[in-house]
Amino acid sequence: MLSSSYQKRRLTSVQIIVFFYVGLILLSSVLLYLPIFHNTGASISFIDAMFTATSAISVTGLSVITIHEIFNDWGILYLTLLFQVGGIGIMTLGTFFWLLMGHRIGLEQRIWIATDHNRSTLSGLVNLMRNILVLALLIELVGTILLGSHFLLSGYYSNWYSAYYHGFFASVSAFTNAGFDLHGNSMLDFSHDYIYQSIVMILIICGAIGFPVLMEVRNYFSYRRAKMRFTFSLFTKVTTVTFFSLVAVGALFLYLFERTQLFAGMSWHETLFYSLFHSISSRSGGLSTLEISHLSSPALLMLAGLMFIGASPSSVGGGIRTTTFFVMVAAVINHMRGYKDVKVFGRELVEEDIMRSFLVFFVAIFLVFTSVILMVWLEDMPFQHVLFEVCSAFGTTGLSTGITSELSTPGKLILIITMMIGRIGIINVLLFLKRNERIVRYHHPKERIIIGQ
Repeated sequence: MLSSSYQKRRLTSVQIIVFFYVGLILLSSVLLYLPIFHNTGASISFIDAMFTATSAISVTGLSVITIHEIFNDWGILYLTLLFQVGGIGIMTLGTFFWLLMGHRIGLEQRIWIATDHNRSTLSGLVNLMRNILVLALLIELVGTILLGSHFLLSGYYSNWYSAYYHGFFASVSAFTNAGFDLHGNSMLDFSHDYIYQSIVMILIICGAIGFPVLMEVRNYFSYRRAKMRFTFSLFTKVTTVTFFSLVAVGALFLYLFERTQLFAGMSWHETLFYSLFHSISSRSGGLSTLEISHLSSPALLMLAGLMFIGASPSSVGGGIRTTTFFVMVAAVINHMRGYKDVKVFGRELVEEDIMRSFLVFFVAIFLVFTSVILMVWLEDMPFQHVLFEVCSAFGTTGLSTGITSELSTPGKLILIITMMIGRIGIINVLLFLKRNERIVRYHHPKERIIIGQ
């Protein structure tokens, strides 16, 4: 009897992971509120500390404060650590520390890891976490060297310490898609530095494309060196095609919307980099080389849609994810062509995955719609700016029209919850709220209803 009662009270792996992230947000809120992390004479309210902690852990980048004005070097270093936790996952770092302390990774811990990284199997998870951590640190190291050297050689900073310090922060922020900056105006000061922008775009793509894709690309080159045949998985094919298609479509439409507006009178290379950079950044990066509030309404709505879709699964980004979008589009197209099954790249999709895609989309729409209604009700701000900000929070992107710092406490709390859900994921939120499976011993008679028109 006691054993049965214990099983009923036992937390699921999803609930444990969610509590890990919520606990870390609360702990970080307290730490960032302490004066030890602040510059002399600077202070911050607790709600702003919580907003900053949530934005850092969810690697969103929305901010109600100017980072370098409030936090000292220790505070900035702690924020960088939060980027890592939020970007590569709390269980990736947890696995590293468990192994470092000589602990054995048991079945329960493997289930936690699988939940945190949305994996369906438990085999090879420890090696996967180790490979992800090594690969992430290697990419960030290369980014730090490239950006730091560029800062130093271009004369942005006169000494090597400042150059590589800012290069390190920019590299981690870009790869984890955190979207934070130390300049107070994102990358507006570097709007014509195409070398800096190119490095940042590559880092954003590496973080947002998904760790499984990066691992498969690494394996592909290993097989090539060994002269062995390698076949990419359906996940990698779908993710890559969808990701870069959205980047291309986003850049094209941003150019079309703004060519007679904000981009009027600019050279071809300026419009190219403005369009491409913000299309890539809207995947989940959150960095900007222009004033977002100056964009036209169609451009804002288009970017909001891209942020709503977000990055790839098992990546550092949020949103409904690229595979969800692809599966829904493929299902609709196949249905229009008269097929009952959804076939892509020589494979047939599982019906459960199709249903999950539409479920994620519906819940995400409901969440964003509810958040926008509450924000419009509470805040005296333009609707399109509110929608943009909510989509940015849900997609853990961080692009902003500039209204975040003007929000009231209820408005900030709404964005905090939205950022948390965006980081944890819709499926995990549903599983967190899900009750135990019930055994149904009977069925009602089935009857068709009218759907659509």
